[in-house]
Amino acid sequence: MGRAPIAGPASRLGLRDLVGEALGGVLQRPARSVLTLLGTVLGIGAFVAVLGLTATASGQIGRQFDLARATTVTVTDNPVTDGVPPGTDPPSGLPADADARAGRIDGVTAAGVWWRVDPDGLRITATPTGGAEAGRGLAVFAASPGAVAAMHPVLAAGVTLDAFAERSRLPVVLLGEAAANRLGVHRLDAQPAVFIDGLPYTVLGVYRDVERLPDTLLGMIVPDTTALDRFGNPGTGEDRSAHLLAATRAGAASVVARQLAVALRPDAPERLTVTAPPDPHSLQDHVTSDLTGLFLALAAICLVVGAVGIANTTLVAVLERTEEIGLRRSLGARTRHIAAQFLTESTALGALGGLIGTALGVAVVVAVAAARDWTAVLQPWATLPAPAAGALVGLLAGVYPAVRAARTDPLTALRGAR
Repeated sequence: MGRAPIAGPASRLGLRDLVGEALGGVLQRPARSVLTLLGTVLGIGAFVAVLGLTATASGQIGRQFDLARATTVTVTDNPVTDGVPPGTDPPSGLPADADARAGRIDGVTAAGVWWRVDPDGLRITATPTGGAEAGRGLAVFAASPGAVAAMHPVLAAGVTLDAFAERSRLPVVLLGEAAANRLGVHRLDAQPAVFIDGLPYTVLGVYRDVERLPDTLLGMIVPDTTALDRFGNPGTGEDRSAHLLAATRAGAASVVARQLAVALRPDAPERLTVTAPPDPHSLQDHVTSDLTGLFLALAAICLVVGAVGIANTTLVAVLERTEEIGLRRSLGARTRHIAAQFLTESTALGALGGLIGTALGVAVVVAVAAARDWTAVLQPWATLPAPAAGALVGLLAGVYPAVRAARTDPLTALRGAR
């Protein structure tokens, strides 16, 4: 009868010893540990920075929202063609006093009717017999004085269209600066004229910019009454139908939009299509969600890169410390102790990288906000858990190297040490 083997005391690895061994492993190769940290630092730093910059930039959307667009309401006429002879344009559904009717609505600062005149068949020249090359591609718009006021043109020279020009049906024109340059109109003191289909139009003014209807910048504007006399009614289709442009006070656009159709055509409001600007809060929420989704994807990619860096470095450390692992196993260390040691090392590196990355991310957000004169916005849910996220990344990245270390055969490791 053989003797039973003598059982020694169970091998134990306390928390204090585990932390000490892990820190020893990290500090044993400081240069490699620093390089390993960089992956997590960049990943967590990018995560915090992009979320902070997204929140900061989104906070500026409401302040920098396009005020001209937020105070613009348009009304489009839907011509009724039943009973109209083929080949003729039906009369506009917008009343002759549309400017006055829209202007009486509380919140409207300027309003008027406009349309594009025969976009395909006009011949525009600088002289009665001149070539049409200079005027090719230029558009002619008909507009009432209220519509011109709502466009808010920035004059480079001369004066704008007024009620007298409309009432008198004068053959005058307001030129966009680009159109004036192409037609050779550089001075207005000699009362220059341009020719549309061979008929002269005196240039009243030249404008370099408009707040609304930017399409008119590459073209010219004639009084609506003059256009009716010489070119007939507005056409049909999106590019030739009559529109009403209304400029409103800030915050009044939605209220004005609900009243315009009835105010203009109480007998047939369904004939008019009213377009109000988008709600700035809805737009801000939409842009914020898009930016957040994009930047979260970029931050996730950075975190994956950091995790791969930690996993790679930890695996190399396992291969280089095979002899140490074999010696520990021969002295009684269990597989879970070896695995715990390497997991603790990778987790410590991840946590330290998370702390440094969080600090750098916050610094980037504050620096960018200060440089742009913004208010820095840092979400606690994105900033405070960032170091823990770094530790989690380090823990997950160290799983495979720790398992590889725990499965190292002690005899093979010790033989390789010879």
